[in-house]
Amino acid sequence: GYVNARLEKETPIFNKQRIDFAPPEKINSLVVSSNQLCMSLGKDTLLRIDLGKPDEPNQVELGRKDEAKVYKMFLDHTGSHLLIALNTSECLYLNRSVQKVRALSRWKGHLIESVGWNKFLGSETNTGPILVGTAQGQIYEAEISVSEGGLFSTNPDQYFRQVYTLEEESGPAPVCCLEIERGLEGKFFIIATTRKRLFQFVGKVPEGTEQQGFSSIFALHADHLPSFREFPASFGFSEIAFYTPKLRSNPRSFAWMMGNGVLYGTLDYSRPDSILSDERVWVYPSDIDITVNKPISIVLTQFHFLLLLPDRVKAVCTLNGQVVFQDLFLEKFGLLTRMIKDPTVQQIWIHTEKVVFRYHVQRESRDVWKMYMNMNKFDLAKEYCKDRPECLDIVLAKEAEHCFQNKRYLDSAKCYALTQNYFEEIALKFIEAKQEEALMEFLIKKLSNLKPSEKTQTTLLTTWLTELYLNWLGILEGDPSQRNLYLDTREKFRTFLSSPKNKDCLFNNRASIYELLASHGDTEHMVYFAVIMQDYERVVAHHCQHDEYDEALNVLSRHRDEKLFYKFSPVLIQHIPKKVVDAWISMGSRLDARNLIPALVNYSQSASTQQINEAIRYMEFCVYQLEETQQAIHNYLLSLYALCRPDSLLSYLEQAGTNPNRIHYDLKYALRLCAEHGHHHACVHIYKVMELYEEAVDLALQVDVDLAKSCADLPEDDEELRKKLWLKIARHVVQEEKDVKKAMACLSSCALLKIEDVLPFFPDFVTIDHFKEAICNSLEDYNKHIEELKREMEEATQSAKRIREDIQEMRNKYGSVEPQEKCAACDFPLLNRPFYLFLCGHMFHYDCLLQAVFPNLPAYKQAKLEDLQKKLAATSQPSKSHHRPKDADTISLGKGQQSREQIKADIDDIVAAECVYCGELMIRSIDKPFIDPQKYEEEMQSWL
Repeated sequence: GYVNARLEKETPIFNKQRIDFAPPEKINSLVVSSNQLCMSLGKDTLLRIDLGKPDEPNQVELGRKDEAKVYKMFLDHTGSHLLIALNTSECLYLNRSVQKVRALSRWKGHLIESVGWNKFLGSETNTGPILVGTAQGQIYEAEISVSEGGLFSTNPDQYFRQVYTLEEESGPAPVCCLEIERGLEGKFFIIATTRKRLFQFVGKVPEGTEQQGFSSIFALHADHLPSFREFPASFGFSEIAFYTPKLRSNPRSFAWMMGNGVLYGTLDYSRPDSILSDERVWVYPSDIDITVNKPISIVLTQFHFLLLLPDRVKAVCTLNGQVVFQDLFLEKFGLLTRMIKDPTVQQIWIHTEKVVFRYHVQRESRDVWKMYMNMNKFDLAKEYCKDRPECLDIVLAKEAEHCFQNKRYLDSAKCYALTQNYFEEIALKFIEAKQEEALMEFLIKKLSNLKPSEKTQTTLLTTWLTELYLNWLGILEGDPSQRNLYLDTREKFRTFLSSPKNKDCLFNNRASIYELLASHGDTEHMVYFAVIMQDYERVVAHHCQHDEYDEALNVLSRHRDEKLFYKFSPVLIQHIPKKVVDAWISMGSRLDARNLIPALVNYSQSASTQQINEAIRYMEFCVYQLEETQQAIHNYLLSLYALCRPDSLLSYLEQAGTNPNRIHYDLKYALRLCAEHGHHHACVHIYKVMELYEEAVDLALQVDVDLAKSCADLPEDDEELRKKLWLKIARHVVQEEKDVKKAMACLSSCALLKIEDVLPFFPDFVTIDHFKEAICNSLEDYNKHIEELKREMEEATQSAKRIREDIQEMRNKYGSVEPQEKCAACDFPLLNRPFYLFLCGHMFHYDCLLQAVFPNLPAYKQAKLEDLQKKLAATSQPSKSHHRPKDADTISLGKGQQSREQIKADIDDIVAAECVYCGELMIRSIDKPFIDPQKYEEEMQSWL
C-alpha cells in the first residue's frame, strides 16, 4: 500500500493575504483585470496600479467640483479601458495610456449598472461594439475609440444607441449584468440579468459585419421575449460570474447569484437556443438571511464559487454543493464591500473601505477526485488524481467494488488489478462469485503490472493462469454451441503463451507447464508451447510417437538442429529413408556423418538392398561432395560396397590411389572385409597398396596370371624381389598350368629370369626341343658377358700402368723458392723456418699452416694430429743411456729415423693435403663470421 504522510500542514486552497496598503481616503470601488488594478478613493481620486510594478502607482484626479460620487467602475479584459459611472447619471472614461479623464457626453442621463465588453474586437485603443446596461432597464450599444496620437477626438464615444429594454413582471428592471460570448459558426450569445431574471439573446452576426454591432440580434426579439430563467425571490440586485480555463477564450461554467440562491452549471455552445447546461440551484443555508446579511458579490473558480457576505467569505464546491471554506473577517476591518476576480491570473480581491485583501487559489483540484469518486464519476476522479498514486488507488478500489456490486465483473477485475488491495482477498472474491473469466482477467492485468524483479509472483500467476485457461478450454470444447468462444479463448491462451513478457518465466518453469498440459491431455497446446519454447526435441518426439514422421522431419529440416538430427534419425530412417537422406544432404557439412553411422548401421542390418542404397547414397555424398577424410566414413562405405556393390568397391579402391599416406580407409580392415566377401581383385589391390607384393602375386595367381604379372613388376627398385615374384609366376605356369610356351613367355617378359632359373621347375620327361632356343640364347648371353669382362680387365691393367707412371713423374717434380719469398700467412721471410710449397704458388711456414688448418679440421683429425705431434716430439729426444753398444745405438737410431719419417709423412697428409687458401677448406669457411661471436665484445671494445 501507499503511505500518505504529510510532515507539514497543507496550504489551504484559498490562501488569504492582506495587502500592505493604507489608503488616504476610503475606498469607494475597486476593479482588476489583466494585472491592472484601479481604485476609487474618496470623492475625486483615482489610483491605478500595475501589479507587475506595484511600487509605481499612478494617481489621477477626476476633476469634479460638484457632489458627484463614484457609483461603479468597469474595466475591460485588457485592462486598458476604464469606465467610471457616477451617481449623477454621468459616465467618465480613462484609457491606460493617458492621464486625463474624459466625460462621455452621449452617456449623460443614464445610471450605468453593467457593461458587456467585446472580447473579440476590443483592443487597447478601441473597445469595439460593447453593451451597456442601465438602472432603468435599457441596453445600449456603444463604442469608444482613442485617437492614434493619444488625444481624444471630439467625441471619444463613437455612438450610443438603445437596442433593448429588459422587463420583469412589474415593468423595466435594472440590467445587473451583461456578458457577450461567441459560439460556433458566427453565432453570438448575449446573457443579461435583472434582479430575478436571466435572459439569453442568441443570433448570428454575418461574417465581416461584427463591427456593426449586435442590433441585429436584439432585433430578432423585438416582437417576443427571449428565453429566460426567473426566480421569485429578490434582494434588489443579482450578479453573474464566469470561469474561463487557461488557454481558452470562452467561459466553461457560470454561477448566478440571485434572491433564491445560486444557479450554477456549465456552458454548452453547441446548443441552438440556450448555452446554459447542467443547471443546479444552491439554496442559501439558514445562516444567510437575505434581509439582514444578504450576499454582496460572487466569483467562480474551476470547482468552487465564493460568496461575499458583509463579514465573511463562503466557498461552495460546485460538484456537491458543500461549503468547503469559510473565512470570517474581523470587525476592525469594517464591512466587506465587494469581491472581484482577475480572470487572467485567477486572483480574487476583496476590499472594505479601509483594507484590501487578496486570495491565491492553490491546487484547487486536490480533493476533487474524492468528490467525483463519491458521485461514481470514476473517470473524472482518476483524471484529477493521476499524479497522486495513493488517491488513485482509492478511486480504483472504489470503482472496482462498484462494478462488482453491479455484476460488471470484467470491469471490476481490470480495476482491482491496478489497486494495492490484497491479492488473496480479491481472488477469493471472484472465486466465491464463480467468475472464472473475471478472475482470469484480474490475473492477466495483475501479471502485466508486475515488475521484472518480482519473479515469484510472476511464476505463481503464470502457472495459475495456465491452469485456468486449460480448465476453461476444456469446458468450452465439449459444448458445440460455444465454438466461437472456444476459438477466441484458444487464441487468447496462445497469445498468453507467446507473450514476450512471459517468455522468461514460462521458459524457467516449462516443466510445470508441460505437466499441466499433460494432465489435461492437451497435446495440441503442448506442441504449440514446445515450439514457442524452441523445445523442438519434444515436438519431434511427439510427432514420432504419433507416427507423424513427415511432420517430425519437417520440424527438423525447418530448425536445422544437428543434435536433434542425430537423436531422431535412427527412428525416422526406418520409415522414410529417402526423405531422411535428402534432409541430411540438405544439411551439408553441418552434420557430422560419423554421428549418423549408428543409425545407418542399425537400419542396414534389417533393410533390403534397395534401402541400403539410400545409406550408400549419403555416404557417397559425404566422400565425393563433402570430401570427408574421416576413416570411419570411408570404412563404412567400404563395408556397404562389399555387401551390395562389388563393382563399385574396386572402382572406389582404385580411385583412392596407391599412396598409403593419402588413403582414408583402414587398409587392414578393408583387406579383411574383402577377404570375407571373396572379392579377390580388391584384395590384390589392397596388397599392392600395402606393398605386400608376394601376397599380392600369390592371390593374383588364383585369379588371373596377367594380374599376377602386373603385381610382379611393381617393386622396381628391388630386382631380387622382382625375380622372386616372376619365379613364382613361372613355377605356377609350369607346375599348375603345365604350359611350357607360357613359361617361355615369362622369360621374355622379365629380363631378370634365365632359362637355368626355370629349368628346375620342369619335369624330367620334358624334351629339350621345347626350350632349345632359350638355352642357346642363354649361352650366347654368357659368352658376351665373358668377352665384356675380358675387355674390362685389359682396361684396368692399362689404367694401373698409367697411374704408376704419373706417380713416378710426380716424385721428380720440384719448385724454386727465392730468398726474399715470405710466408703467405705471417708475411715473414719464408726460409727462416721449415715451410711448405703448394702447386698453386702459396708458401707457408709449417707452424703458420698448422695454426690455420687445425681449427677447421674435424674433431677426429684434430685428435689424430695432436697424437702424431706428441709421437714426433718423443722421437726427437736424445737417449738417456750412455753405456749402450755402438751397434745397438745404430740399430735403434735406424728404427727411430724410420718411425720419425713416417710420423712426418702422416702429419703432412693431414696439414698439407691442400692449400689452405685455394682448397675446399676455404670454401667450407665461407659462412663463418670474420670475428668469433664469443670474442665480438672484446674486439669491439678494442676499437673504442
